[in-house]
Formats: sequence, structure tokens, C-alpha cells
Amino acid sequence: MSSGSKDKRRVQFRAPEGLVERTDVLATVLETDRTDVIISALRKYLRDAAHNDELKQEIAEAYYGEEISFGQLKDLVGHEEAANFRVLKTQLSEEFLEDAGEELVDS
Repeated sequence: MSSGSKDKRRVQFRAPEGLVERTDVLATVLETDRTDVIISALRKYLRDAAHNDELKQEIAEAYYGEEISFGQLKDLVGHEEAANFRVLKTQLSEEFLEDAGEELVDS
């Protein structure tokens, strides 16, 4: 689901009371509601995560291990970065097949 999507899914979770209270205060200051503050914070977190090298590595490993799809990868890191990971995955697969073939010939 893209960030501009109008489709919405209800999400329910528990959060520490102090965090919810701070969210409500900020919502009052911004003249909005708690949901808008949480959505804004979640968008910022996901945007920042896409630029965190350690987290990008974990995302790439999940893609290489086929835990997430290319579409999910693209949603997390953007099209250009996802395309780079796909090329690298293909190269790694080709290298693995070549190495496996050489090991069979050598045995």
C-alpha cells in the first residue's frame, strides 16, 4: 500500500499511558486528533528508517531471504534502492550457481 493510498485499515494497539497523553497534548496544540499525530509520526519513522544503513541492511537480507517481496521492499526503501537490491540479489544468485557448479566439477 502506497503512502498516498486512500484505503485505510483499522489498527489497534496498546501504548504506554504517558506516551498517549503526550500524543493527545500535541494533538491539542496542533488542533488535530491523536490519529493524525500517530500517522505523522509513523510516516516520519518509516521515512527515516529507509535512510538508516543498518536497517536497510536488515531489509535487504529479508528480501534476499525471500521473507518480503520486491513490492514490499520498494515500499520500504524506494524504487531506485529496491532496483539496486534486486540486481545484487540476481548477481549473488548467479555467483552461487557458478560456485556450486565449480564444486561439482572439482569433486
